[in-house]
Amino acid sequence: MIEEAVAGGRHAALARKLCARNTGIGADGIEFLDRREDGSLFLRLFNADGSEAELSGNGTRCVAAWLAESEGRDTVALGTHGGVRTCRVVRQEGAEWWIESAMGVPRVMPRRIEIAGVEGVIDGAMVNVGNPHYVIFVETEDFGAHGMSWQELGAKIAVDKLFPHGTNVEFVRVLSEDEIAFRIFERGCGPTTSSGTGTCASSAAAMSLRDVERTLTAVAQGGAQTVVWADAQSEMMLTGPAEIICRGVAEVGD
Repeated sequence: MIEEAVAGGRHAALARKLCARNTGIGADGIEFLDRREDGSLFLRLFNADGSEAELSGNGTRCVAAWLAESEGRDTVALGTHGGVRTCRVVRQEGAEWWIESAMGVPRVMPRRIEIAGVEGVIDGAMVNVGNPHYVIFVETEDFGAHGMSWQELGAKIAVDKLFPHGTNVEFVRVLSEDEIAFRIFERGCGPTTSSGTGTCASSAAAMSLRDVERTLTAVAQGGAQTVVWADAQSEMMLTGPAEIICRGVAEVGD
């Protein structure tokens, strides 16, 4: 997280430099926090490749944790290009903050697609949770589908011409009536271990199309989050942790 006031218009360049895992700090993206004259807060998210996205569920929660730790804010409304997200601190355990975020009302649209270089028709769903996702249900333990690994297939779908602005891609296994596991290919980043909006999109698709419970545990490689969605017209609530692991000064040059 970086204050907008020090970005100097270099958002994309800073994201590429600081997010580099070998020569920078290492991250999926940067949240730029803009403190506006009317007292409101607004986030701009730039991915590791320098592209700007609508929002990040996990990134928003991370900013909320930082504001809780540094300014004592138990509840905060954060504007994003995907809409306002209100975050509330549920509990604190050392440097780890558990935060409930109101994530808007998901829209789930079943969609069969054909992708160049992929065998057969892909059954899935387009899901909008303030940013775009394509969710595929799989049965395999390695999350592969159509003769490809989830990483390979995700890379093809994410940039296909069907999605002119790109899309995030999730591969979902239903484990039980109240638990799913999933993998994430993130637009502008690639394979990643966790995603708040990916959690919401995967859960919304499972609730709408696989008749799982409306309170769901969603498990990614980076850990589990809890999703509650009372019905299709209600706002989805996402609860998960954010841990403050470092703070400091980075030399970024001109």
